[in-house]
Amino acid sequence: MKINIHVTFLPHTDPEASLAFYRDTLGFEVRNDVGYEDMRWITVGSPNQPDTQIVLTPPAVDPGLTDDERRVINELIAKGSYAGAVLATDDLQALFERVEASGVEILQEPMEQDWGARDFAFRDPAGNSIRVQQLPA
Repeated sequence: MKINIHVTFLPHTDPEASLAFYRDTLGFEVRNDVGYEDMRWITVGSPNQPDTQIVLTPPAVDPGLTDDERRVINELIAKGSYAGAVLATDDLQALFERVEASGVEILQEPMEQDWGARDFAFRDPAGNSIRVQQLPA
């Protein structure tokens, strides 16, 4: 049996800012862009991983959520505590420079970690915590 990650979700608080960042800064392809009323879901993915996608989604849209639950979710997103992802690249320094130039908040500059990885971390335009690791040569 084979099992893969196919789709994962990250919330966005500004679809245009998230689209510009994931497309223009990270170089992801836009695979789908769906609007419904005042909401927008944007599916992006790395050109070299056609079967793996990130859906940038409006937060707290589940109709079963209470107003208090929506408030808590939005507070967690603002703190960078709600969602995150770990990406990998073959050129960590070049990607760091692109991300830094985009103006997003850098949480950690590239460094060697005790567990052997070299990585950096930032918050995307919505506040999601994103970490990027250097792929082995």
